[in-house]
Amino acid sequence: MREDRAPDHERGRAGGSYPHRRRYSSYRGETTPAPDNLINRDFSACRPNMKWLTDITEIKACDGKVYVSPMIDCYDGKIVAYTTGLHPNARLANTMLRKAIGTLPDDTRVIVHSDRGCHYRWPEWIRICQEHGIIRSMSRKGCSPDNSAAEGFFGRMKTEAVYPEHWEQLTCRQVMEHVDTYMHWYNHERIKQSLGWKSPVHYRMQQGLAA
Repeated sequence: MREDRAPDHERGRAGGSYPHRRRYSSYRGETTPAPDNLINRDFSACRPNMKWLTDITEIKACDGKVYVSPMIDCYDGKIVAYTTGLHPNARLANTMLRKAIGTLPDDTRVIVHSDRGCHYRWPEWIRICQEHGIIRSMSRKGCSPDNSAAEGFFGRMKTEAVYPEHWEQLTCRQVMEHVDTYMHWYNHERIKQSLGWKSPVHYRMQQGLAA
């Protein structure tokens, strides 16, 4: 997904005239009732499509910011689906959700866990979940450890690729292309000790599961 560049939001520093960029936050208050925290920090799963995690992160580029919205399977850490864009909006999250749902076998009910960001509380997200039998779960307010596995994925991506490869020197379009490359590498080539030194895709193939 590609979108137009979002404007920067700045405010003055206390006691000075220099602009200060706000840190990105998706929280917009308790706009709709939050579902229970069904995951309760248990990020393990005995089968694919049992528990999914999602979140949104931002990556700086030389001409703006890129936002990445993935869906992560707790079974093996596979990235089920993802979107990239220049705005952290409903389209970014909802498109990713539809792509992830498109990978589900028939009659599969999965828990989708998120933080309390506005993307996961807007009517369209809720409607899509209801239509497809998705079970919603949310972290407690202001409690990042409740979705630490998703944040951990972002940390690995930035440590392994974003920072050492200096993505901040790339354009937004180039960053999006690099995200595509990383996601493919993460699913198909990046080995994990917990998976017997196999990538998520190869691990599923070994288990006789659809990759």
